[in-house]
Amino acid sequence: MGPLPKRKYAKARQGERRSHLGLIPTSLVLCPQCHSPKLPHHVCLICGSYAGREVIEVKSPKKKTE
Repeated sequence: MGPLPKRKYAKARQGERRSHLGLIPTSLVLCPQCHSPKLPHHVCLICGSYAGREVIEVKSPKKKTE
């Protein structure tokens, strides 16, 4: 059997060791065209614009028929 610790590690030490594993919430910016939240440096999925010009053509959502 390999070497084992003589004493139990404190939870504070475990937290210090894992301090870099915390989750960071994604940052969102508002689109200058439609003012909807989007990821920075990405095309807006609502209006399809990037850097003040239309880059992709966004299809309108289909209406559901009952």
